[in-house]
Amino acid sequence: MSDKQLTYAESGVDIEEEEKTIRALTKGMTYKRTGLGAPLTDIGHYAGLIDFGEYALALATDGVGSKVLIANEMKRWNTVGIDCIAMNVNDLLAIGAEPISFVDYLALEEHNEDFASQIGEGLKKGAEFSHMSIAGGETATLPDIINGFDLAGTCLGMVRKEDIITGEKVRLGDAIVGIPSAGVHSNGYTLVRKIIENSSYSYHDPFPFNPSTTIGDELLIPTRIYMEILDVIKECDVHGLAHITGSGLLKLKRVTSLGFDFYDPIEPHDIFKLLQKEGNVDTLEMYRTFNMGMGFVIILPPEQAEKAASMTGGKIVGRIVESGIKVSGLVIV
Repeated sequence: MSDKQLTYAESGVDIEEEEKTIRALTKGMTYKRTGLGAPLTDIGHYAGLIDFGEYALALATDGVGSKVLIANEMKRWNTVGIDCIAMNVNDLLAIGAEPISFVDYLALEEHNEDFASQIGEGLKKGAEFSHMSIAGGETATLPDIINGFDLAGTCLGMVRKEDIITGEKVRLGDAIVGIPSAGVHSNGYTLVRKIIENSSYSYHDPFPFNPSTTIGDELLIPTRIYMEILDVIKECDVHGLAHITGSGLLKLKRVTSLGFDFYDPIEPHDIFKLLQKEGNVDTLEMYRTFNMGMGFVIILPPEQAEKAASMTGGKIVGRIVESGIKVSGLVIV
């Protein structure tokens, strides 16, 4: 256990500085196409939407992040392809779009056929679960830049314009349904790695809460893909959706300026308990960094909440309030 309280920023990822970089990067992106292909949303939501007649095409791009370093340590790469697809698909689902196609980008230090086969295995599984095709991609050999590998991708989806969900319909008193995550998913791994590396554990050690597996294998559990959201959208009046990723519950500010009161949150997985203890991480920092057991959020009228929870294996975790984000009384923001 660390004597010092570890934070995401001190481990190398400062969310506030990252937001400043994004603002600097995008402030000059002022050109906008008109007519077919015109943007329907501003930069900053979960996915970008462009005009395509009666439909909107949705685009999202993301990668696996430093979780790949744990895959390298464990010499097991057959799940990170699922992570890559999940991070993109879930962002499309968060605006109500159905994923239809994917392209990947694999940057390598050197070539290895077994490694490449395992990456392909994960991408195949992720695409099958998401009911979409992989249309192509790019492989780059960059020994002077890449130490190991990096995996990212871009996902294309579609949604009828009248079915787009951006959070505009969210109102006071709406219920919040939380859907469990599979584990840490693919965010916060800079802090995860710092915690494990500063602890008495290694990735190959038995996981204390389940000695039949290792800490490394627990951390490599792939990101859950929430395709059932499309069924909920068809049967319920969904007002807002959120994919809980890096920066934890702070991502909810993308959905609405109203507040969130999580009065009955999902119990965090045991892996989060281990990370918090070993890193001496403050509870507030945990909720500002990790999904803490809840990977996706649905916001809808209270009378439909139980149905949505039943359809997704989730539960009612809170309600929409005037301002702020609270978890069992703890003020997140």
